[in-house]
Amino acid sequence: MTFESSPAREIFLCERLLDKSQSIAERFRALFSLRNLKGERPRNALIGATRDSSNLLAHEAAFALGQMQDAEAVPALESILLDLSLHPIVRHEAAEAIGAIGLESNVPLLKKSLASDPAPEVQETCELALRRIEEEKSTGDENKSSAELGSPFLSVDPAKPASLSSSVDHLREVLLNEENAMYERYAALFALRNHGGNGAVDAIIAALGARSALLRHEVAYVLGQLQDKAASVALSHVLRDTFEHPMVRHEAAEALGSIADDESVALLEEFAKDPELIVSQSCEVALSMLEYERSGKSFEYLFMDAPQVQ
Repeated sequence: MTFESSPAREIFLCERLLDKSQSIAERFRALFSLRNLKGERPRNALIGATRDSSNLLAHEAAFALGQMQDAEAVPALESILLDLSLHPIVRHEAAEAIGAIGLESNVPLLKKSLASDPAPEVQETCELALRRIEEEKSTGDENKSSAELGSPFLSVDPAKPASLSSSVDHLREVLLNEENAMYERYAALFALRNHGGNGAVDAIIAALGARSALLRHEVAYVLGQLQDKAASVALSHVLRDTFEHPMVRHEAAEALGSIADDESVALLEEFAKDPELIVSQSCEVALSMLEYERSGKSFEYLFMDAPQVQ
């Protein structure tokens, strides 16, 4: 059962999201609930959260706006992308959200950031978003199979998965080849995820050694979607590596929370005290989600958790 929308309940969630006196886990509960709602109030609360002092919360709010594919959020996302005072992880997520929304009118903006943003992860995200918009324009839904029309994981991916008719060996080769364009490597990654199986998971784990921090972070995200315990050791190594990019370590922490074996939980508890706030907060949120799950409750607010309309 999902959160039942009403003005009073929306106000509760929006206030909870933006209330800095709340724990980061409680604010994420509100964020995850709001991303299932439509309309001006949820959108504006999420836009407000993109400017939060917590880069983790800010980037997740931008991600949510992209997953909602709300075109009304584009001006705010444009402002975030162009604001070089913001953390690269937040700007990257704004670029990805713009690509997910997919408006051709945003091509000049993405080209501008591709040429001018100093962060490689933002440049690469703009490159992906441009290619995604181009793909959306050139391919119509009428020629796609049901498997290609959307992610089986209910996510709006930054690249269309490569054809599932490709072999796992071929997809692995494309993913791991540093000479290939980023979009092709992403397309192979999502095709491997959708394919599943030991060979596909092994190929995805191998991509944690890619040169691009952006690709490594997406690989960790995908391993979290798959929830395959075979990835635990590799993800643990990423989280422990304090020289790794924070955006990669944060995704590794969230993925370990999804896998949730005893070793993963112990590691999350250890790194909930990490000096890198994006990492420590990711561990805190992951542990809170696990606590709710193990108690049989939903991490998102259900209709009985919030004020009723009088």
